[in-house]
Amino acid sequence: MTAPTHPGSIQKFDYKRLFFMLLGVSLFAGVYLSPAWGDAVDPGSKHFALTVQGKAAIALFLFAATWWVFEVVPIGVTSIAIGVLQVLFLIRPGVDIVNDPGPGTKVALEGLGPIYMPYLEVGADRVVTGTHLAFKEFFHPSVWFIFGSIVIGKVFTKTGLTKRLAYKMLSVVGEKTSRIYLGAFVLTAVLTHIMAHTAVAATMFPLLVAIYHLYDEDNKPSKFGKGLFIGMAFVAGAGSIVTLLGAARGAVAIGFYKELTGKEVTFFELTWYMFSVGWIMVFVLWGFVMVWFKPERSEIPGLRERSQDLFKQLGPMTRVEWVALVITLGAVLLMSLRSFVPALSAVDKSGIILTATILFFVFNVLDIQDLESVPWNIILLFGGAMSLGYCLVNTGAADWMAVSTVSMLKSAPAFVFILGVTFIVLILTNLIMNVAAIAICLPVALKIAPYLGVSGEVILYTALVAAGMPFLLLVGAAPNAIAYESKQFSSAEFFKAGVPASILLMGVIAIFVAFIWPLMGMEIYLSK
Repeated sequence: MTAPTHPGSIQKFDYKRLFFMLLGVSLFAGVYLSPAWGDAVDPGSKHFALTVQGKAAIALFLFAATWWVFEVVPIGVTSIAIGVLQVLFLIRPGVDIVNDPGPGTKVALEGLGPIYMPYLEVGADRVVTGTHLAFKEFFHPSVWFIFGSIVIGKVFTKTGLTKRLAYKMLSVVGEKTSRIYLGAFVLTAVLTHIMAHTAVAATMFPLLVAIYHLYDEDNKPSKFGKGLFIGMAFVAGAGSIVTLLGAARGAVAIGFYKELTGKEVTFFELTWYMFSVGWIMVFVLWGFVMVWFKPERSEIPGLRERSQDLFKQLGPMTRVEWVALVITLGAVLLMSLRSFVPALSAVDKSGIILTATILFFVFNVLDIQDLESVPWNIILLFGGAMSLGYCLVNTGAADWMAVSTVSMLKSAPAFVFILGVTFIVLILTNLIMNVAAIAICLPVALKIAPYLGVSGEVILYTALVAAGMPFLLLVGAAPNAIAYESKQFSSAEFFKAGVPASILLMGVIAIFVAFIWPLMGMEIYLSK
């Protein structure tokens, strides 16, 4: 994060920014121009070749990660560059080559260069041009879900619901900053049990802004501010693993696991194993934040009384507050029921939350100024992250990376294999969609597991825990990016905090695999 400058002021040349900018470009060029890399081979001797496009996708990731972490340009601009580089270097075709336009219709892919000659049909009936494939993920339903979640956060702020929640919480937890941390984190975790963690983060964000304003009226960055917002992002992930309502990854992974093994995992069975690990991580993260981001002040004298007075000054809830609350709770209820009511399962959650967004404008809760104030930098960040994730998957780069790394563990001791697979999922889920990380790693890991005497069940649960807590990159999860909007920390500071937090996560998983889950009835090792 750079300090603001005034028009006409002389800016000192930023050599550090130039270094990291050139580093990202050099990493891209070095990998892109390198000779072909060898095949990855899975336990069944199936070969996964790394194509020219796949190698280019890895180069693109290294470029994007460097620019994102060190913020050489706004993170949203780096995301735009992800789509542009895919087009300029032909990493993905301009159109979706697997789309059949209709019986008897041939499609020519024009202007794609020799690497796409297998897809080019001379004399085709129809010629399709364009570059929409590299950019279409910027309009992915998940990106729109994040947009809708941020809008809900704006609604809570504008109507005053945020202040009501903030003042009521502060009057309960008191004046100690350690308890303010704990109260905010517990509330975040509880909410993720019943609604998507993205929506929870967007709802908690303005609440934390209101709380922090009572700590520092100028809203300047501080250790307490960093801990409050980064901790919220981390805890949103920890709480979201407890039920299937916290994120889509759980339902997808369970369905995928059933398809691979024939075994079914119920809603309550997942919660039985995940509740303890999720909540232990909540308190571990609280302790970590208290140490890593120790507040400048141990308490805020008079905060309880001040919060109570401010709450009274708000008076009774207004009509606009009631309308906003009813629309929001209605959307949350419908999204939650999708897991239990078959008729609602086909309704996309993005459609539900965008319906709520429309209703906010229909009932004059929001206006055009609110729409224009949406943090598009964050929306673009996730558009670029989705585009990069699909690029790694569609080019085969993600498969190649997963098979290469997981297969290295095929001779490892069973316990090391379990933690190794978990670590690979943890790294991948910071790079691509967590659902994709699970879908890529699980098949390979489940093939190797029986040979090492490892149960597929423990692979599923450790993968889900790791996939829920990407602590390293802002693009790892929507709550990370939402917390960044506080301007309390840079992406580099987030990464630095994420490294020890990820180590703590791996330690907790190791304890659960070795001691706690076996006592709860989980099969860790196959009986001989």
